[in-house]
Amino acid sequence: MKFNYDVLVIGGGHAGCEAASASANMGAKTCLITMDMNKIAQMSCNPAIGGIAKGQIVREIDALGGQMGLVTDATSIQFRMLNVGKGPAMWSPRAQCDRGKFIWEWRKHLDETENLDIWQDQADELIVENENKGSVRAIGVRTIWGTELYAKSIVITAGTFLNGLMHIGRKMVAGGRIAEPAVTHFTESITRYGIASARMKTGTPVRIDKRSVHFEDLEEQPGEDRTYQFSYMNKSGALKQLPCWTVNTNAEVHEILKSGLADSPLYNGQIQSIGPRYCPSIETKLVTFPDREKHPLFLEPEGEDTNEMYLNGFSSSLPMDAQIGALKKMPAFRDVKVYRPGYAIEYDFFDPTQLNHSLESKIISNLFMAGQVNGTTGYEEAGGQGTLAGINAALKAGVESDSQFNPFILHRDEAYIGVLIDDLVTKGVDEPYRMFTSRAEYRILLRQDDADARLTEKAYELGLVKRDRYEWWMEKKQYIEEIETFCQNFAIKPRLINSALEAAGTTPLQFGCKLIDLVNRPQLNLSNLSEMIPQLKEVLNRPTNRKEEIAEAAEIRMKYKGYIEREKIVAEKMHRLENIKIKGHFNYKELQGLSTECRQKLMKIQPETLAQASRIPGVSPSDINVLLVLMGR
Repeated sequence: MKFNYDVLVIGGGHAGCEAASASANMGAKTCLITMDMNKIAQMSCNPAIGGIAKGQIVREIDALGGQMGLVTDATSIQFRMLNVGKGPAMWSPRAQCDRGKFIWEWRKHLDETENLDIWQDQADELIVENENKGSVRAIGVRTIWGTELYAKSIVITAGTFLNGLMHIGRKMVAGGRIAEPAVTHFTESITRYGIASARMKTGTPVRIDKRSVHFEDLEEQPGEDRTYQFSYMNKSGALKQLPCWTVNTNAEVHEILKSGLADSPLYNGQIQSIGPRYCPSIETKLVTFPDREKHPLFLEPEGEDTNEMYLNGFSSSLPMDAQIGALKKMPAFRDVKVYRPGYAIEYDFFDPTQLNHSLESKIISNLFMAGQVNGTTGYEEAGGQGTLAGINAALKAGVESDSQFNPFILHRDEAYIGVLIDDLVTKGVDEPYRMFTSRAEYRILLRQDDADARLTEKAYELGLVKRDRYEWWMEKKQYIEEIETFCQNFAIKPRLINSALEAAGTTPLQFGCKLIDLVNRPQLNLSNLSEMIPQLKEVLNRPTNRKEEIAEAAEIRMKYKGYIEREKIVAEKMHRLENIKIKGHFNYKELQGLSTECRQKLMKIQPETLAQASRIPGVSPSDINVLLVLMGR
C-alpha cells in the first residue's frame, strides 16, 4: 500500500500531536503515524502540564493556535499559579490533569481536525532520494507492515521509542514505554546519511493504589480557588478539583534505598547515557546530598475516577524490593500497594545542532525533528517544538523549491519557544534539556500573561489561528488599552480618596494625581482601587469574558512599563546582530584571527547570523569583533 500526503508526522506524543494539528490547520494534507491510537499524547510520567517556564510555553502554544492549553483546561483536576510571590515575569501556571481524559480530549481534537488522517502503525525506515551535489531529501516512510507513506515534508517526533531500553534493577527490557515496544531500526535509517545520534536516559516513579494510603499522615496541598485557564479561549473544563499531598522521606527510607545501590543501573555501569540533572532519581539525591536527612515527595492523583496515584520525587530504577520496602518505612505508606515500580529508560536522540531554526535537518532536506529526539525533556518543550516543526513542515510542503521556503522562526525576545529552539540548535545538549525562566534573557517580555499579545497576530497571518481566536484577542487588546488610557487620564483628588488610601496601608496624597500613579504603588492594585473609585469599577466590568485576566494584563503593563521598555531596547540592539547574515560568507578553517575553539564551533554549527554566533559556547566577544571587521571588508 502507498499513500501520499503533504506532511507526515511520525509519533503521536505531545510534539507529534501539536505538529500534526498545526500542519493540518494550515491546510496541508497531513498524516499522523502512531503505534497506538488509544495512547495519543500519553503523559508517560507526571500527569501535569506547566510549571516554571513550562507554563509560559503552553500559553505560547495556545496563542499560536495549538491545542495543549485547551486540552489541559478541559481535563484539569487542580490548577496553581507558581511564583506569585515574585514578579510577573516569574509567574508560571501549572495544572494537574486526568491522565485518561487528557488522551481522549486530544483524540477528540485530532478527530475533528480537517486535513488530518491517523495511521496506526510503526515507522521502520526513512525513505530518501538523492538530490544534486550528493545531498538527499526525505520523501517518505516505510512501516513494519510494509506500508509506504510519502510526503513533501516529514516530521519525526518519536519520543523515547528509538531503541528504547527500560531498567528496573539489573533487569532490562526493550521498550519505548512500559508495556510498549521499542522502535529498533528507524535510527539506523537516519544515521546512515550522516546525522549523528547518541543516548539519553530518563525515568519515572512508582504508581500507588490510593486505597492503601494513610492520608492522615500526609499534608494536604489544595489547588487555588481562583479559576485560572491555560487557553486564552474561554472554554474551561468542569472536572472535580482534587488536592495533592506532601510527605518526606526519612533515615529508614534512605537506608533501604542505599542497600539497593549495588543493583542500581545508574551506579553499576548498566546505564551509560546522560540523565536529567534537574529531575534526579531518588537514589541520585541520596548520593549527591548524603547529609540530607529527608527529601520532599508529592503524592498526586492520576484522575478523578481512578485509584492510581503518582509519587512525584520518587523517580527510581532501583530493584522492586528496594523501592517498595523503602516506601513502607514512611507512615503514610506502611500498607502501600503499588501498580508498578519506577523504572529508567534509555533511548536515541539526534544532535540538535544538526538542525536549522526551522527544525529542518541541515543534512537531509524536508526532514524536521521535534521533541525528545532533539534532546529535550518535558511535554511542554515537546509541544512547543512540535508546533514550530508542524508550521514549517507545512510551509515547506507548499513551495516548489528550497529557495522559496521562508521559515517561521521565533526570536529569543518573542517566545520561550524561540529561546528553546535557539539553545538547541546553537548550543546543543549535554543532558536532557529543560526550560527555566533563567534561560531567557528577556523574560520580562516573555510573561505568561502576554503570550497572545506576542504571537496571536503572527499566527493569524500564517492561517494557523482561526477568526474566532483572532477576534477574541483583538477584543481583549481593546479592553486592555481602554483600562490603561482611563488610568492615565483619570484625575484623583486627595480629599475624596485619602481615607481609603490610609485604610489600604499606603501614604495619603498631598496633591492631586492621575490614577496610574496610584496603580504603580506596590500596596495598590486595580482590584482594591476599583472599590475606592466607582468609575474604575465600571471600566473593569465592561468586558463580557475573562475580566480578571484582562485587568491583570493591563495592571502588569502599567506597573512594569519601565522595565518592559528597557528590555525592549536591549532586545532591539541584539536584533541588529540578528540582521547581519554570515552563513556562507566565511571559510572558518582559514580565519586565523579566531581562536581554535571558535573555528571548530563555527564550522560545526554554521550559524545563520552574527547574533547566533555570539551565543555559541566557546565563541568570545573578541571573536565576534573579528567577524564584524571581516564583514565590514
